[in-house]
Amino acid sequence: MSFARTRVKICGTTNLSDALSAAEAGADAIGLIFAPVSKRRIDAAAARQISLAVEPSVGRVGVFLDQSSEEVLRLADATRLSAVQIHDRYSSAEWAELASFYPVVRVVRPADLGQIDVPALGSSITLMLDAPQPGSGQPLDWPALAPAFPAGAWLAGGLGPSNVAQAISALRPAGVDAVSALEVRPGHKDPALVRAFVEAVRRADGPSQR
Repeated sequence: MSFARTRVKICGTTNLSDALSAAEAGADAIGLIFAPVSKRRIDAAAARQISLAVEPSVGRVGVFLDQSSEEVLRLADATRLSAVQIHDRYSSAEWAELASFYPVVRVVRPADLGQIDVPALGSSITLMLDAPQPGSGQPLDWPALAPAFPAGAWLAGGLGPSNVAQAISALRPAGVDAVSALEVRPGHKDPALVRAFVEAVRRADGPSQR
């Protein structure tokens, strides 16, 4: 059985050099965190500079936590994002509003699996399974989650070059998202680790998907 190519997002990008390195390594998207509490928070001016500098084929995903849908849309427009990733519990109307403007990545926790009507989300909202504490670097129990993992969902939580192949084998996510395992310190990537992560994903996909 063949599977679609796994997409790669390098999250917590805070500077232009790391963004360009991720793109050169073959990442499909970079994550720009606007959550006020994050150690990897980026300001709007720096995010806009990155968005305008990378090739249009590289996704620019804004990551938001405890921020209103109005603030999300304002920052997304100002920084030229191509998608938004949301760690909040919005109303159905708010999800629909966001999805009418941008592709939405809706982050869920293991406890949420089985409680979301995936078909009702529509084509503009994609689920991403993350650890209960995002950015903690703690991987999930992938085999245990396999029965409930939704087809087409992305995976985050403690992923790095040494374990992403195992995660892909267990869950076959549409995409994978890494942060802390690729850093020399919060907000600053090690280009060698970023390359190693992308290469590990491509090996896990198999030769037909490289």
